[in-house]
Amino acid sequence: MNIYFSCSLTGGRQDESVYMMIVDHLLAIGHDVPTAHLAHPEVMDQERVVDAREVYERDMAWIEGCDALIAEVSTPSHGVGYEIAVALKREKPVLCCYREGATVSKMITGNDSKKLTLCAYRGTEGVLTAIGDFLQTLPGA
Repeated sequence: MNIYFSCSLTGGRQDESVYMMIVDHLLAIGHDVPTAHLAHPEVMDQERVVDAREVYERDMAWIEGCDALIAEVSTPSHGVGYEIAVALKREKPVLCCYREGATVSKMITGNDSKKLTLCAYRGTEGVLTAIGDFLQTLPGA
């Protein structure tokens, strides 16, 4: 399956270890993750040299081609919110994971789309379980 992983870049990287664990898990169980590089520490250096228009076009094409989007939303990010909205508009299944107790935008928690799944997690086992449960609900899983 082609999974678009979305996470904060310029909004803050305090959850980077969680991002890496999620991406590594998705890759280990055989999924394609075109945005895998976003989870790694060197992403800011890599993305700094790419033109904004190129990033937009690339990421929109990746969302269009994905089977689902998984977002870690504990750290607020305009880009992540935009990607979630685009994926939902295109009828893509979306999982939004966040640390239990994190303040998440009401634009996400108040969305009643049938394609949106929310998961507050506690620890790495919790987020991996939520991802496994979400993936099992997808066609072709």
